[in-house]
Amino acid sequence: MKITYLVDGVKKEAIESNADFDLVVENKENRSLVALKAKKDLDLVLAEDKLSVTCNSTDLYFLNGYQSWTDTKEFSLKQKLRNIKKSPKLITKMFALDKYGDSEFYEYTPKKMHGYDIFYSKGKSESFLYSLNFNVAYLIIELHKDDKSIHLLSDINGISLKANEEITVFDYKYFSNYEEGLESFKKDFPSLNKEKIFGYTSWYNYYQNINEEIILKDLDALDSRFNVFQIDDGYETFVGDWLDIDEKKFPNGLEKIVEKIHSKGYKAGIWLAPFVAETKSKLFEEHRDWFLRDKEGNPALAGGNWSKFYALDYTKEEVKDYIRKCLEYYMNIGFDFFKLDFLYAAALYVKNGKSRCQAQKEAYEFLRNILKDKIILGCGANIINSYKTFDYLRIGPDVSLKFDDVFYMRLFHRERISTKVTIQNTIFRHIFDGHLFGNDPDVFLLRDENIDLTDEQKKALTTINALMGSVFMTSDNIATYNEDKKSILDKAFNLFYKAEVTSVKTNGKNLIYIDYEISNENKCLTYNYKKGVLVDYE
Repeated sequence: MKITYLVDGVKKEAIESNADFDLVVENKENRSLVALKAKKDLDLVLAEDKLSVTCNSTDLYFLNGYQSWTDTKEFSLKQKLRNIKKSPKLITKMFALDKYGDSEFYEYTPKKMHGYDIFYSKGKSESFLYSLNFNVAYLIIELHKDDKSIHLLSDINGISLKANEEITVFDYKYFSNYEEGLESFKKDFPSLNKEKIFGYTSWYNYYQNINEEIILKDLDALDSRFNVFQIDDGYETFVGDWLDIDEKKFPNGLEKIVEKIHSKGYKAGIWLAPFVAETKSKLFEEHRDWFLRDKEGNPALAGGNWSKFYALDYTKEEVKDYIRKCLEYYMNIGFDFFKLDFLYAAALYVKNGKSRCQAQKEAYEFLRNILKDKIILGCGANIINSYKTFDYLRIGPDVSLKFDDVFYMRLFHRERISTKVTIQNTIFRHIFDGHLFGNDPDVFLLRDENIDLTDEQKKALTTINALMGSVFMTSDNIATYNEDKKSILDKAFNLFYKAEVTSVKTNGKNLIYIDYEISNENKCLTYNYKKGVLVDYE
């Protein structure tokens, strides 16, 4: 084990207790726990350990991405993670592509692959590992290709300790058997019994081009099976100006729409991105001092969406007051369901003596404390921080209207828009569903207008979303569905409420085999990941 830290600004490394700190190591059955107690004032950087196992070149390794949009699947050692540094620098800078994921603080190299907090391997050798240190530090699992070793990094960077203060640097469970590890994981994160959400969201048809007429038209199209109707981005004047409803689009405000949603028996949902504001917003123009600062002291750019957007410093009391005021405004209107987006921005840069994980957890709990018992769907959020904070979490990037989006998007960041990637994430992150939170696989789309997915790809998207999540939403006006589309939706609706996935296997190439149980019958489907279609489906 190696601890990297600073004393009086001087960087040091140590492998055991010394004059600066004490390490207390406890190994019990499958659990490993390491606590660090400071003897002096310390600024922590990193803790590193190594598993006493080696990788097998023929095995597959589940590498969980940094945040909810990050591509996640089972990788072989021959594969490589997408490195944003290989994207054209001009494009990366223009659209701030390096802000969405972990490239700001993790160094990508061709000789390593990595994932976060939950890890497993399948093949000749099996394993399952998961972190219990989710209130302190992210656990980064590294696969080193040269010597096939597995390293564990505790992202304690930013934590400041006074003399005699103590923190946990490692707390994880490791199993050499996949099924035993999965069973233990489900016991440590017991079933949440969340209500299943069958809903509508306006985004994936109209994007920001919504208005009162469109919203009411699609609301009238829904049937009694739906339980949530959510208004997405486009109702506000600019991102960040949440109290400014666009009067041209919504001349009567949102209150009457909420009343109509409730009159149909649905929960009313609203989209916000509470920790960011775009360049064109009044908030950014009038309150530059409210924003997080980057390493050069400038407002921290958080991404390239809209007119580019910046991260608010939620630790400032005036920022907290503003976010609270905005959320309470929508609560008072009557919204029940809050889709909160771009949440990774809360901890772009660590400060105030906290780790990235601690800062993110504090920010998410701040939102929960405001919204109390309202339903929260997190999006663009860090996985482990969402546990016990959000009811539901998006577990993949945005669905695209082309299967793998336009070709040049494939050069971009690991959080890029892609139906291909989001179905992949839905499949491989299904083990989280109902234990860390309810999984939101993003929308299904069956319509023919304004979409370039084939009929078979739309069917696969709809089927897999229904089978492997707790949220099943669309942006379609379902009143336009023909009999074939109605039949696909009816079958998927049945899967959503009655089916349970029992296993997922892959041939390591293009085929994924999903076994499930429904009405006491064992069934299976085969999904071609490359083409985005179901090869067979009973």
